[in-house]
Amino acid sequence: MKVIAENRQVRHEFFIEDSYEAGICLEGAEVKSIRKGSVSLKDSFCYVKNGEVFVKNMHVAVYEQSGAFNSKDAKRERKLLLKKREIFKLKSLAEQRGYALVPIRLYFKDALVKLELGVCRGKHTFDKKDALKEKDIKRSAERDVRSALRH
Repeated sequence: MKVIAENRQVRHEFFIEDSYEAGICLEGAEVKSIRKGSVSLKDSFCYVKNGEVFVKNMHVAVYEQSGAFNSKDAKRERKLLLKKREIFKLKSLAEQRGYALVPIRLYFKDALVKLELGVCRGKHTFDKKDALKEKDIKRSAERDVRSALRH
């Protein structure tokens, strides 16, 4: 499994309750662009519409070697491929207040492009501050251990 892109802000902005693996409908030139690493998940989100799940605002750069007819919108909606029962479960969770469907990372599984989709609950500012405080404490403790081992 080779990770192509990761949405690092998700872990800071949300509590990840559950995650799903989804396939994604892409054009041929988009796959080549993703293989090159020209993709960003920043500010992207997912939603359920008419029994289908879509990802919006995922930026896949236009592949330079593709012809003039292949130039698509870089931030177009892309359909996610999930089982019907997973879609119904996601829809019921997304309709609850405070929950969102957010793409966590994009990766290759064998030759297929997969998207890890998270059911997330938003963090408050005090939760974010607590998480940063814990991270700083852990970092300083590791630094102290390393310095004690050197001496």
